[in-house]
Amino acid sequence: MFNQLGVIGCGLMGGSFALALKRAGLAKRVIGYSKSPSTTERAKKMGVIDDTAESALLAVSGSDIVIMAVPVSASEATFKAIRHLVEPGVLFMDVGSTKRDVVDAARRVLKERVSSFVPAHPIAGKEVSGVAHADASLYAGRQVIITPLPQTDAELVQKATDVWSAIGAQVLRMTPENHDAAFAAVSHLPHMLAFAFFNSVAKQPAGRDFLSLAGPGFRDFTRIAASDPEVWRDILMSNREEILKQSMRFRHTLDALEHVIKTSNVEALEDLIRSASDARANWQMGAGKSGSSR
Repeated sequence: MFNQLGVIGCGLMGGSFALALKRAGLAKRVIGYSKSPSTTERAKKMGVIDDTAESALLAVSGSDIVIMAVPVSASEATFKAIRHLVEPGVLFMDVGSTKRDVVDAARRVLKERVSSFVPAHPIAGKEVSGVAHADASLYAGRQVIITPLPQTDAELVQKATDVWSAIGAQVLRMTPENHDAAFAAVSHLPHMLAFAFFNSVAKQPAGRDFLSLAGPGFRDFTRIAASDPEVWRDILMSNREEILKQSMRFRHTLDALEHVIKTSNVEALEDLIRSASDARANWQMGAGKSGSSR
């Protein structure tokens, strides 16, 4: 049980974390700060937070657990705003979709106080954003990746693991570098492709007519293209090196498909399709996962 949860960024992710801790009886009080006062006022009216803070620093004051649910590009500024109250024994976490840049910012700003920071990435979300969509069940049954630094307080790592587990998440541990490489492949590149593909259809002269004919396959393939633009702008830029590596791999496989189609190599085309079809049919989300660092 925590005496006070401080939420910096009372949107979907921060609001859902607050509701989850409240429902689990893990926080006696929740205080929240957002850049927009209307967001914190709405969060208070919804019961997501109990009181509003006028600054990120005041959200930290008196809190024994703090969640930073801000865009990854705002991480360094947030660390600077709160660093004077980053005290030993207080658990600080983020929810950013990239980790190496956040960890680097924490090292630069917090220095020896970085031992209180446990970087985290919950694999959860919605295509809609904002506190209005906060959901106490958002993290239930989902994976949460934590990427502690060598100097991170081991007791706080365990406390972070216990908190996420208590609200129904499965906690895995990775290095920041391995995290960013993996999620470039399975999350960041798919979003980039969805954005590009939808634009390629919608911006054709007959794009509106084509979209009117689209069915469930198109809907499912492009679902993530409706994701928050500012959030994904930051993610794609902050992890661009790994994403561009994955984009090059994808380009090679697309080239191979195009080549066999151009050359009317029916057998090779079927082999490529079958390879993907069989692998996808045998794939299960979360299968083979491990809690160890890699």
